[in-house]
Amino acid sequence: MSGVTMRDIGKKAGVSAVTVSKALAGKTGVSEEMRQKIIRIADEMGYVNPLTVQAAERRALDVGILVPEHFFGKDSYYAMFYKQLVRALTEAGHFVLMEMVSREAEETLSLPNLLRSDHADAIILLGEPKKQYLRMVTASTVPIIYLDFYDEKASADAVVGDNSYGCYRLTSHLIRNGHTDIGFLGNIHATSSIMDRYLGYYKAMLSHRLDIRPECIVSDRDDENELARFDLPEKLPSAFVCNCDVMARRLIRQLKEMGIRVPEDVSVVGFDDYSNEGDESPALSTFRMDSEAMVRTAVRLVDERCSGVQKPFGRVVVGGTPIYRESEIPKGI
Repeated sequence: MSGVTMRDIGKKAGVSAVTVSKALAGKTGVSEEMRQKIIRIADEMGYVNPLTVQAAERRALDVGILVPEHFFGKDSYYAMFYKQLVRALTEAGHFVLMEMVSREAEETLSLPNLLRSDHADAIILLGEPKKQYLRMVTASTVPIIYLDFYDEKASADAVVGDNSYGCYRLTSHLIRNGHTDIGFLGNIHATSSIMDRYLGYYKAMLSHRLDIRPECIVSDRDDENELARFDLPEKLPSAFVCNCDVMARRLIRQLKEMGIRVPEDVSVVGFDDYSNEGDESPALSTFRMDSEAMVRTAVRLVDERCSGVQKPFGRVVVGGTPIYRESEIPKGI
């Protein structure tokens, strides 16, 4: 191994050795531009990353991905997540096994084939199933990683986006733009992610001492995740915070059918910065989730748990960025 250290690389890059370590390990907290700069300098200086050596020596794993089927469609957010997961696991030298969890399997608590056949070294559960099914799967001896949700009673690591803070930022932005009557679209009991997004919206309204009209909390699905036409209040709020971009697009279409203009009459913001609707107008204001960082974190946790790392189970929260576009404007404009 060369005599070049992370401190040497940091001096040349103008950052600390800690930042160099994060960049070379693929951890969050370093911009992509700085990460690439550090990697380039390390290569130029002939640095041999011990983390890369360890990764090369690590055995290949069979990693199962379980996805509740009602979350997974050809152009769904979770289909995008799945593709990123497969790519990250493959790049880490692992093999990927995928299994869809049917509604019947959830209801009857049927153990997935991945666990019944003992084919998987670890499981990544992508999307939140029913509680009983979740806890049955987690009771297995195979390491389980939850991706995009968490459960406080289960013994598993979880990786989630910063849902609460993201919706807090979006709602606060609307309030700064003069909106005081703001609704929320989403079934807050459907998943932990939607609940946290609602709590971020609620915190912003509470912090600004604004009232929330109960009829403006509109469900986007039933408890079985079946979608329906939104039951909107007779007196519409001036803005809606939606639990995801797909639902925001559906709301915009329903409002247009009612003769309501977006954003002139009602402003709408989404969440995720993901839509399968192409260039549909207006461009959607949203909170961009760093799904790739979430995926990298999940893969790292798989590696740690399968290598025998002993530490308390925890929840890793990955940040994101608000993106303001055309679907919301200051009230009165």
